[in-house]
Amino acid sequence: MAMLIREKLERWEKEYLSPYASHSMDSRGRLREEEQCDIRPVYQRDRDRILHSKSFRRLKDKTQVFLTPEGDHYRTRLTHTLEVSQNARTIAKALRMNEDLAEAIALGHDLGHTPFGHAGERALRNICPYGFCHSDQSVRTVDILEKEGQGLNLTEEVRDGICNHQTKGMPHTLEGKIVRYSDKIAYIHHDMDDAIRGGILRESDVPREICEVIGYTTGERLDHFIHDLVTTSYDRDDIRMSPEVGEAMMKLRRFMFERVYQNRLAKSEEGKAEMLMESLYRYYLKHLDRLPRYLLDRLEKFGDAPEIIVCDYIGAMSDRFAIAKYEELFIPKSWHY
Repeated sequence: MAMLIREKLERWEKEYLSPYASHSMDSRGRLREEEQCDIRPVYQRDRDRILHSKSFRRLKDKTQVFLTPEGDHYRTRLTHTLEVSQNARTIAKALRMNEDLAEAIALGHDLGHTPFGHAGERALRNICPYGFCHSDQSVRTVDILEKEGQGLNLTEEVRDGICNHQTKGMPHTLEGKIVRYSDKIAYIHHDMDDAIRGGILRESDVPREICEVIGYTTGERLDHFIHDLVTTSYDRDDIRMSPEVGEAMMKLRRFMFERVYQNRLAKSEEGKAEMLMESLYRYYLKHLDRLPRYLLDRLEKFGDAPEIIVCDYIGAMSDRFAIAKYEELFIPKSWHY
């Protein structure tokens, strides 16, 4: 009976989804072969694995844009991920794409992000001779680091979407392209909302030439982006925005970089965060024995460079854990007996 459930769902995908969608039964497979689930198609199973992972739970204490903001309603890396997932599912459903695949990619796309947002990523990229890129690290997280070195053994399509979610990449599936757009739409929308909440921006600051195309409020712009993406991509073997809306989104993104992402007030603590990350990196590079056993196995059994496994450890930390480790290692404590 259970086996029939998965097979029925796979047949339903073939009958209902767009001919351009990724069908579960046609997946290119996993890094390691394993028995199929009786109930869940492969992409739904990937989605569940990501949702139950430790790296996903740690996103709740990782910075999105504003470091340790005072207020309950500012976004974290976790809430950003959930908003990307919601955008992706809405678009995928409207276009009859594979929602499970889109959701799995969205939930996994930032698993390799550092503490302290892009400041943490910048610190590791600058100090590690091998560099550091959070999209590559997200793939390394699901392939190797999760489950104490066993990895999640996800499908090729999910791994491809995670790897190529940034502007520099291009996913091989339309669901991956949906997540790539959904990520940009989400952070432009919620980072502006947070900036307005924090008094860094006002709605009226957005240039009129942008507002005339995509709306005068954050809500109007979010709605316009999604509707335009769906309308322009419907029944096509591609995911795209109309030229006018795509240009407006790029102008809005440049505006956000000028007024928020490079704002001295909003970014005033980032130098401290980078110094903290660099200090932890140097410490653990000298004290490799303090790293978890599964990372030392990567060093001893698989020949991974010490610099890489140190980045694995520090990059996976939450903001709170990184600060606690810094205090433990570098801040003197009162003597007592």
